[in-house]
Amino acid sequence: MTTAPVEYLPPVDSAREFVGPPVDPEDERIEVGVAIVGGGPAGLACAIRLSQLLAEDEALAESLGEVPIALVEKGKVPGSHLLSGAMMKPSALRRLLPDVSESDWPTYGTVENDRVYALTRRRAIPLRPTPPPFRNHGNHVTSLAQLGRWLSERAEEAGVYILGETAAAKLLVDDGRVVGVRSGDKGRGRDGEELSNFEPGADVIARATVLAEGTQGHLTGAAIRHFGLGSEDPQQWELGVKEVWEVERPLDAVIHTLGWPLRLGPRYREFGGSFIYPMGADRITLGLVAGLDYRDATFSVHDALQELKGHPLVAPLIEGGKRVAWGAKTIPSGGFWAQPRQLWAPGMAIAGDGAGMVNVPTLKGIHYALFAGMFAAEAIYERLRAGGDCRDLSNYAAKVAASEIRTDTYRSRNMRQPFTKGFFVGGAIANMMELSGGRFPGGRWATHDDATVDVFLGDERDYPKPDGKTTFDKLSSVFLSGNATRDDAPNHIRVQESVPLELALMWQNMCPAAVYEVPEEELEAARRDGNGQLDGKREVRLQITPSNCVQCGAITAKGGRLTPPEGGDGPNYQFT
Repeated sequence: MTTAPVEYLPPVDSAREFVGPPVDPEDERIEVGVAIVGGGPAGLACAIRLSQLLAEDEALAESLGEVPIALVEKGKVPGSHLLSGAMMKPSALRRLLPDVSESDWPTYGTVENDRVYALTRRRAIPLRPTPPPFRNHGNHVTSLAQLGRWLSERAEEAGVYILGETAAAKLLVDDGRVVGVRSGDKGRGRDGEELSNFEPGADVIARATVLAEGTQGHLTGAAIRHFGLGSEDPQQWELGVKEVWEVERPLDAVIHTLGWPLRLGPRYREFGGSFIYPMGADRITLGLVAGLDYRDATFSVHDALQELKGHPLVAPLIEGGKRVAWGAKTIPSGGFWAQPRQLWAPGMAIAGDGAGMVNVPTLKGIHYALFAGMFAAEAIYERLRAGGDCRDLSNYAAKVAASEIRTDTYRSRNMRQPFTKGFFVGGAIANMMELSGGRFPGGRWATHDDATVDVFLGDERDYPKPDGKTTFDKLSSVFLSGNATRDDAPNHIRVQESVPLELALMWQNMCPAAVYEVPEEELEAARRDGNGQLDGKREVRLQITPSNCVQCGAITAKGGRLTPPEGGDGPNYQFT
């Protein structure tokens, strides 16, 4: 009998908890012209582009009131919760800020050299010529956290009102139309009680609302369910863990790897790879990404990254160096078929990662998010200028459909799915698709919900022990993320706390921030027949430490539900 996370979903009533009408008296509501949820590339591009358009239309800007554009950001500042590889195509930022020289962008310059390797435990086999998805010549090496801060400065200069440290907790819907969002309460204790510094949330009312929350967006998921916007193919997810190192020697190329430390057999379904990028002369960033439809509960992306650093290809790059940053985030990887079938609802648009606008084979998403934010701004402006009714935002969907967001993701629409057959078979099929421009093999290859994949308890992995110099444990990594969440903050994580041991251990090992732990006494009780083996089917109780959470979103993909914490909680990434 198999165990799948989907069999142990927590009780969540999305329609009641996360969607509803305004509740504040009309004279106490915060009235804005356009509300944007999320200070990532999509949300900030939307804010900047809309401010550009309104700057040329003073009458329309005045009609939107004292706050024409408000951006709601749950992190301490825009950028605090942003993390990516990141390799950015420059086309979208050129369009957004045509008067800003690329030399003034907050990036680490353009890529001159690419290298791709297939790894075994001891060898690095170069793949030549460079496979097309990994060719990054002319793209910018980018810290998404820094880009977010820089774009937020441009937005504020243009008059955008940024509500930092503010969680968007509820989607406000009145008469079938999105009319804004409600911010979350602040100052509640672990059990939800009001503390001395309690501040209730507030209704933010807008003519149009843009959901640009990024990966595993809380309100985005609620909106897709409420309005029936989803595809028949479920979204899939990858989990990426990355570190930034100060190094003694500069790196002269962008490096990607396939294979080890991931296991290649179809039994394990460990799909992914690593990246190593230069960040100027004295820093590099390295990370590991793996699909969350893997099966072995003992697998850990964080610990596999520690293992990767001992490989002969990687170890010399960080020798004598110092780790200065760490972080983790999920990435939507379902591709074209898993994107919402409709990107808008009355009064609302969805942009960026929340809409699955990521091209996994090429590891690209930032420029799609920037484009989508601009398209949302332009569509809303057109509706406002034509009479002010933003009930129909199909013009936004039309702009996306006519752009490279659609053409690129359609081309790679079936390239992730074959890897359920294992690395070698999946790679062969994906290569045929790449060479044929996505035409062969054709058809519609279905995606699957990661939580429906059954779990098994494999042999214990021999990950390296943390030495505090090259390899690190999860708790020291969380500290490095700048996470300052109160220990007595309300629990924002929904999971069943009594589940089979194999699922509990999957959550424990999967989580890069040590939020979930199977107590030692539960492990002892699960040892069967006196032979020291664990009974994976035995139900155990989890110990949960929500204050460790860096809001990567992995638990939502694997049978739980991440809800917004108090505004300002979570990581404070600086250059991830």
